[in-house]
Amino acid sequence: MALQEDITSEDITTNAVMRERREGEVELICKEDGIIAGLWVFERVFTLLDPSTTVTLFVKDGDEVKKGQKMGVVTGDIRVLLSGERTALNYLQRMSGIATYTRSVAKLLEGTKTKLLDTRKTTPNMRIFEKYAVRTGGGYNHRYNLSDGVLLKDNHIGAAVELAREYAPFVRKIEVETETLEMVKEAVEAGADIIMLDNMSLEMMKEAVDYIDGRASTECSGNVTKENAAQLAAAGVDYISSGALTHSAPILDISLKNLHPVD
Repeated sequence: MALQEDITSEDITTNAVMRERREGEVELICKEDGIIAGLWVFERVFTLLDPSTTVTLFVKDGDEVKKGQKMGVVTGDIRVLLSGERTALNYLQRMSGIATYTRSVAKLLEGTKTKLLDTRKTTPNMRIFEKYAVRTGGGYNHRYNLSDGVLLKDNHIGAAVELAREYAPFVRKIEVETETLEMVKEAVEAGADIIMLDNMSLEMMKEAVDYIDGRASTECSGNVTKENAAQLAAAGVDYISSGALTHSAPILDISLKNLHPVD
């Protein structure tokens, strides 16, 4: 679908200046330091256009890459290399940017018990790629979609948990979002599996974690950034979820360079 978006009928520029197949190769170059992710998607773009295209990689997903590093070579019909370039790079840059940002936040949590989670705040139709990139960067996935778990946002927590227990399969966990200590206490009494501490002050969060005392898993959510992640982990929560991992990560600058024919 992404290729169809970029090439509705033909790549008119490439076809205008190159009428016949000619073999060529182009180098995949990293233009800034980061974590690479999405190489398999990058490769798939070119093989969808022409299965005979070959992608030789010198790095693998999750590797740290440096500015100026040659990460691979793509060989095939020059027309295919030109037509697939932008779509392939769009995926690779976006996924690598998410992995890079995730790694930078995950490093701040090293030495704590807290795991870094993503959210459903993903680009439409890009969720599978963006959540993969989070894992590649050292984070963990929250529920993939609305079918994966129960997340209750209700003032009548006890009744809502009871209804969820009746309806949901026993393998689905029940999470309750709370904003006050009173809601935390009600969630514990109702038997919630996970209690989300949403937009709480650090002091309130510590008090909530102490009160829960292992009777449910704890998740901190709301305005989580690199600047406050370590401080939030120090409160003792089991998980920190951050929408910024997918909706605010800048791309990693990557280019295809030095295109030339090969005989």
